[in-house]
Amino acid sequence: MAKLYFYYASMNAGKSTTLLQADFNYRERGMRTMLWTGSLDRRAMVCSRIGLELDANLFDASTDLAAAIVAEHDVAPLACVLVDEAQWLSRDQVLQLATVADRQGIPVLCYGLRTDFQGQLFPGSAALLALADALVELKSVCECGRKATMNLRVDGSGRAVREGAQLEPGGNERYVALCRRHFFEAMGDQA
Repeated sequence: MAKLYFYYASMNAGKSTTLLQADFNYRERGMRTMLWTGSLDRRAMVCSRIGLELDANLFDASTDLAAAIVAEHDVAPLACVLVDEAQWLSRDQVLQLATVADRQGIPVLCYGLRTDFQGQLFPGSAALLALADALVELKSVCECGRKATMNLRVDGSGRAVREGAQLEPGGNERYVALCRRHFFEAMGDQA
């Protein structure tokens, strides 16, 4: 029976690298996959910080993932669907992916952040935490050596950003992975 998986972590934990490795494993065995990533990033690619990248389909709030996946599966069977930046999914899209796993028998592997720069769940992450068959936490490390679980958004001077849009793409220049203690210290709050 196919499952819906959610691999989650803070920034710099290797989510995209892990996705690309999973894709490679399927393709190496002659199996067909379908990759997706959020259009907010504007690149039709899954890109890892270590330089690996592959072409991907883009999704936005209006994308009917189930219809697109079923149409592709009808052309030639898919062994797996892999979704990067899964935090940008809507609840309806997560339900669509669950339907793909349940009714089409295609495993769906989603990779994304659990929380935003204010420590709040993303809608896609909340839905995946509630509905996924398997939850896998990938680990990253805070500057102190503890497990990083939070994503601090910083400005050009490295100061914490406390307000703004929840969905704002960026890499090391905009986000720092921290443990909860150092996150709240940087935000000026008590943990």
